[in-house]
Amino acid sequence: MAQNSKNKRGRPRAYNKEVALKSALEVFWKYGFTGASLDKISAATQMNRPSLFAAFGDKKSIYRKSMEQFNRDFFNDLETALFNDLSLEEDLVNFYLSALSVYQSKKTGPLGCPVICTATTEAAVDSDIQIDLANALDQIDLALMSRFKQAIESGQLSSLSDPEELGQLAAALLHSLAIRTRAKQPIFEVERFIKSSVAKIIENSR
Repeated sequence: MAQNSKNKRGRPRAYNKEVALKSALEVFWKYGFTGASLDKISAATQMNRPSLFAAFGDKKSIYRKSMEQFNRDFFNDLETALFNDLSLEEDLVNFYLSALSVYQSKKTGPLGCPVICTATTEAAVDSDIQIDLANALDQIDLALMSRFKQAIESGQLSSLSDPEELGQLAAALLHSLAIRTRAKQPIFEVERFIKSSVAKIIENSR
């Protein structure tokens, strides 16, 4: 009987991959890659180090996998808001507000985007994370370019408008929101900024 109990205690703890990566992301999001210690990640995921390594690999691998999961879910939400069969202006505003709801979602205070606010530092010294960051940026650019191209084809914007240029400009606005949200600028009126910026982008493209 004692032997059975001992064996039971020795069994590896069951885990949910998505939940564990989401918990790890919370640590990276708050502390950045360097500041996110394995002890903090272990506590957040309720997995000891051997279990973490067996499930996800080393710290860098945990970081990349947690970011990959975040990017997938975040992009799906943004794409849904961006292609919602409304006017271009409404779709863009909803796109930014959808992102903002994530950037401001932390109970401890707004932390911005986990990718923009953590990967930009590591990309300078790690080629894998640099590639991950570039791919995430490209994905956002391409979605916005596609939405502007749709608006040009439907006559909402001038046929002379450059969808690639507009997409990158609109993406830059998104990245600015991520940084400004994390900085918690006291004089920054975020929703007003979104609506006025979208109006100007569209006005200059008609």
